[in-house]
Amino acid sequence: MSQAVIQFKDVVKAFGKQTILDRVNLTINSGKTTVIAGPSGQGKSVTMKLILGLLRPDSGQILVDGQDISRMRGKALNEVRTKFGVLFQGSALLDSLSVFANVALPLEERTRLGKDEIRARVLATLGQLGLTGHEDKYPAQLSGGMRKRVGLARALMLQPEIMLFDEPTTGLDPEKSLEIYNLFLETQKKFGYTSIIVSHDIPKIFNLADQVILVNKGKFNTFASPEDIQQSELPEIQAFVQSTMGKVYLSREMEYRV
Repeated sequence: MSQAVIQFKDVVKAFGKQTILDRVNLTINSGKTTVIAGPSGQGKSVTMKLILGLLRPDSGQILVDGQDISRMRGKALNEVRTKFGVLFQGSALLDSLSVFANVALPLEERTRLGKDEIRARVLATLGQLGLTGHEDKYPAQLSGGMRKRVGLARALMLQPEIMLFDEPTTGLDPEKSLEIYNLFLETQKKFGYTSIIVSHDIPKIFNLADQVILVNKGKFNTFASPEDIQQSELPEIQAFVQSTMGKVYLSREMEYRV
C-alpha cells in the first residue's frame, strides 16, 4: 500500500479579503502522479508554493513525510526541501552556461562530490534522458523540448523523492508535448519519484495521472480518472468538463508509447 508523502489538513490561505484555499484536504501517495488542474487564478500555483514551503498557510497543516512544514523555519525547512526537485515552466536554465554546467550546478552547490564524480553523474543522467552529445551546447541552441529535458536532468541530479512540474508543456506544440509526457512516464519508472504536475493542458495531461485534483473556488475535488470527473454531479465540475473536455472523453483514446 502506498504511503502518504504529502498531506494538506484543513488548509486555509487568503490574500487580503480573497480566500484562495478554504479548508482544503489533500493526500498525495508515494510513487504516484497527481495532476492539479483548474481555471486560472484558482490557487494551483499557490498550492505548489505551499508544498515547497515558499508560502505558509493561514491555518491548517501541510505534512511532508509526516512533518508539518508550516511550522518549520531555516535549516529544518531547507532539509525537507532537499526531498524536492522542480521543473519550472520555462525550464529556468542559465543561458550563459552549457548544458553540462546547467545540469552539474546542483551537485556543485549542494554536495561535496569531486569533479570526476560530478562529471560521471551528469553524463549518466544526460544519457538516460537522450541528451548524450549535447552537453557542450547552450540553451539558445536547443529546441523547446530539449530545454525541458535539460531542466528535468538538472532537477533529478540530487535524486529527489518528489518532483514538481509547473506547466511543463507551456510553449510546446502538441507533438513536443506528447514527447514530454512520454519522457515523464519513462523517467518516473526509472527513478521512482512521486510526481505532482500543475498544468493547463487539459484533458491530455489527465492521462498521466493516478489522481486528478481540480481546484475551484477555494476547494479541492479529487478524482481517480478523467471519466470520474465527467460523472461528477457538482455544477461547477460539470461546467469545467463542458469547457475543457467536451461531452465525451475517454482517457484510453490517447495512448502513450511507454
